[in-house]
Amino acid sequence: MTRPWIVMKFGGTSVAEPANWDIIARLARKHREAGKRVLIVHSAIAGVSNALEALPRAALQGEGEAAAEAIKDRHRSFAAEAGLAVGPALQALFDRLDALTAGIALIGEASARVRAELMAMGELMASALGLQALEKAGLAVTGLDAREVFQAVNDGADARAYLDNTVCEDPDPALQDKLKGLDLVLTQGFIARNSRGETVVLGRGGSDTSAAYFAAKLEAEKLEIWTDVPGLFSADPRLTSGARLLKALSYEEAQEIATMGGKVIHPRCVGPARRAGIAMEVKDTFRPDLPGTRISAAPGDDAPRLKAVSVKPGIRLVVMEGAGMWRQAGFLADVFAVFKNCGVSVDLVSTSETNVTVSLDPDPGLDAARLDRLKRELEPLCRVRILEDAAAVSMVGYGIRRILHQLAPALEAFQDKPIRLVSQAANDLNFTVVVDAPEGRALAVRLHESLIGPSPETSVFGPSWAEIAAPSGARTERARPWWQERRKELLDLAPKTGGLYVYDLPTVTARAKAVNSLASIDRAFYAMKANANPHVLKAIQAAGVGMECVSMGEVEHAREVLDLAPGDILFTPNFAPREEYEAALRLGVHLTIDGLHPLTEWPELFDGAEIILRVNPDRPRGHHAHVKTAGPKAKFGIALDALPAAKAAAEAAGARVVGLHAHAGSGVTEPEHWREIGAILAEAAARFEHVRLLNLGGGLGVPEAPDAKALDLAGVEQNLKALKKGAPGFELWMEPGRYLVAEAGVLLTRVTQIKHSFGTRFVGVATGMNSLIRPALYGARHEIVNLSRLGEAPAGLASIVGPICESADLLGAERLLPETEEGDVMLIATAGAYGRVMSSFYNRREPAGETALA
Repeated sequence: MTRPWIVMKFGGTSVAEPANWDIIARLARKHREAGKRVLIVHSAIAGVSNALEALPRAALQGEGEAAAEAIKDRHRSFAAEAGLAVGPALQALFDRLDALTAGIALIGEASARVRAELMAMGELMASALGLQALEKAGLAVTGLDAREVFQAVNDGADARAYLDNTVCEDPDPALQDKLKGLDLVLTQGFIARNSRGETVVLGRGGSDTSAAYFAAKLEAEKLEIWTDVPGLFSADPRLTSGARLLKALSYEEAQEIATMGGKVIHPRCVGPARRAGIAMEVKDTFRPDLPGTRISAAPGDDAPRLKAVSVKPGIRLVVMEGAGMWRQAGFLADVFAVFKNCGVSVDLVSTSETNVTVSLDPDPGLDAARLDRLKRELEPLCRVRILEDAAAVSMVGYGIRRILHQLAPALEAFQDKPIRLVSQAANDLNFTVVVDAPEGRALAVRLHESLIGPSPETSVFGPSWAEIAAPSGARTERARPWWQERRKELLDLAPKTGGLYVYDLPTVTARAKAVNSLASIDRAFYAMKANANPHVLKAIQAAGVGMECVSMGEVEHAREVLDLAPGDILFTPNFAPREEYEAALRLGVHLTIDGLHPLTEWPELFDGAEIILRVNPDRPRGHHAHVKTAGPKAKFGIALDALPAAKAAAEAAGARVVGLHAHAGSGVTEPEHWREIGAILAEAAARFEHVRLLNLGGGLGVPEAPDAKALDLAGVEQNLKALKKGAPGFELWMEPGRYLVAEAGVLLTRVTQIKHSFGTRFVGVATGMNSLIRPALYGARHEIVNLSRLGEAPAGLASIVGPICESADLLGAERLLPETEEGDVMLIATAGAYGRVMSSFYNRREPAGETALA
C-alpha cells in the first residue's frame, strides 16, 4: 500500500532562525516515524520578501547595491549561526541577485518579469539553507524546485501574469511518479513558471496556496499550515485578548474568516484543499502541542451561532444613486461593465431601487487616475460618490440569519452614526456592515465580547488568546479575582433572604491610586453617582481623588462623610433647578454649566464666577444607548457650533470660562479615546481667553467577562502625553466612576427555586432587578457563579432570574452553572458600580444591603 503524503507548510517566521529548522526536523521526523511521507513547503525568511519587493525602488534611487548586500547578509548570518556553508547553490543566487539589481539601475526600470524573478529569490535562498539545515539534523531530504512542477494558468505577459498567477490543482500522476520512493522533500512556496520558462509568483501570501496545490496534486492525506500563532481565532488577538481559538471549522467557515480579514491563512489556500477533500490543520510552530485549528468538510458544530468577528479597515465605497435606475432593465449590467472596463474589482454589493453601493477589493494599484476614470464613465448612468476610509465588520457563523436579533445591542451604537452598507451572504455564513473607520474596531469588540467571549470551551471554542499568550502567573491573577480569594468570608456574609452588596476596599484603593498616578492627569474626581457608600468614598479620598457630584444631594452627602475643601468637589448638574446652581456658587465648588439656559436666563448668578462649560463632542461611546452622553440625541453638553453663543452669554453674565469638559459615554476601552476628546476640547479652547483646564470626562471601561478586553492604563497615559505635547499649557482633569468601584463589588444572594421550562433551566434567586437593574436597563453582562459550588464541573446552561414581576428581571441568560440547589449562594461579579445606588423598592421588595471588607 502506498504511504500517504503529509504536506507541511512553514511561514517566514517559522523558517527565520536556525533553531526553528530543528523544530521543523522534529515535526517531519514524527510524521516519518508514523509511516507518512512528508513534503515541506516553505516561505522566504521573515522580512526578506519585503526587502526584495523594495529592492527595485532602491536600485532606481542608486541604493540597490547596499539593499542587495543587506539581503545577502541576512542569509550569510543565518548560515554562520547554523554552522552551514554558503555553498554553490546559494552563491549562484547571490550572483543573480546582484545582476538583476545592476540591470534595473542600468536601464532605469523594473519590469514585472524582473520583479517576479527578484521576489522568487527569497524562497530559493531559504531552500538552499533549509536543505543543509535538515541534512545537518540527520534527515535524508531531497530538494525540489517548485517551478519544475507548477505551470502558471495565466500565460500572458502583463503584470498580473507575473506577480499574481494561479496554478492548476488537479491530481498530478507525473509528480506522484517523480516523487515515488522519496520520504522527505523540501520545496518552495509562492513560485511557478510560465510556458516560456520564466519565473512567476502567486501573489503575496502565495506560499499557503502553493502548499494547497501540492496537497491536491499529490492527493495528500493532510495539509498542515505551520505559522507563529496557534490557529484561527474568533477575532484578531490585537483587537481583543478575549479572542478564542477556533478548534474546528468547515472549509466554508475558514474561507469566510480568511476572506473577511483573518490573516492566519491566505483565502486562496482553502479552495484547493476543499475541492480535493483534504483536511487542513493550522498549528503553531513554536507551540506544536496546542490543538490548533482543524479545517474539514465537517464543522465543529452547525448550530446557528457567531464564530468569528473581523474588521477590515481601509475600505473604499462607490455610491451610485439616481431615479434612472428604477425598473431599468440591464442597469446593473451597464454599471458593472464600467467596473470591468476600468479594471476595478468589486467586493460587497448592496442595491435598492434608486441606490447601488459597492465596496472595492483592496488593490495597491488602484490609483487616483483609475478611480477618476471609473467615476467619469459611471456619471452618464448615475450620480457617483466615492467614500474613503471606511471599515467592514464581518460576522461569520452558520445560520447567521437566525441570530441577527442577537446583534441588536451592539448595533444600537449606530443610531447616531451611519451604517454605509449591509451585506448578507447567500450561503448564510456571513453578515457584514460597513461603517466609518473610527467605529469599526469598537463595533467588532462589542460584538465579540457580547456574543463570543463568554462562550464555554466546546468542540469549536478553545482557550482565549489571553490564556494562551500570557505567562501562567498572569493568567492566574486574571482568573482569580478578589472574591475567589475571600470566598469563605463571602459565604459567611451571604444573607438568608434578599441580597447583599459586598465591597473590597483594597481593590477600590488600588484602582483609585492607579488613576491618580497617571502623570498626565492633574486632577481626578470620582463620579460618586457610581457608588456612594461611605467606606468606598473614604477609600477613594484617601487615594487622593476628589468628588464629582451631579446633584446637591450628592454634594451634601460627600460633605457629611468626608472632610472636603470646596476645591475638592466638582459639581456637574444637568437640567437642575436654579437653586442648585445658587447653592454650588455659595459653597465655592467647581461648577460645570451644561447648557445655555442658566447663563441666558439667570445671568445675575454668575457675575464674577469662574465656570466650566460642558461640550457635546459628537463622539458617542459606550456599549448601550443609555450610557452614551454625546452625539445628536444626547441631552448633555453644548454643541460645538453653539460655543460662540455660550461664550457671549458667559461674557454678558460677567462669568469667566476657565475650563471645558466633555464626556462621551461609559465602558470605553480604546486608550486613544481621551486623547481624541482632549484634542477636540483644545481646539475649542482657542475661542476662549481664560481656559486653563480640559476635563476629559470618564468612561474608563471595565471588562464584563473574564476574557474581555481590559483597559490599558499605560496606553491611556501614552496618549495623554501625546495630547499634552500637542496642546501644552492646559491642566488635564478626569472623572472616573465605574472604573474605581465596579470590580470591587459583588452582589450575594441565595437560590430560591429551580425550574425547567421549554428546554431552559431557570435558577431563581432572592433578589433581582430591584437590587441590580443594569442588565435590564443597559443590557449589561455580569459574571455569575455558584459560590457554594465554585470550581465544580458545569452541568449546563441556566438563566438566572429574580423574584420581581417583570420579564426584564433577568440577571443573566444562558450561563454555565454546575448542578444548583435551593439555598446555594450565587455571586454576581463586577457589581460595585450602579448597583445599590440605582436600587428600588419595586414590588415592595427590600433591595440588597451593603457592607465593606477592609
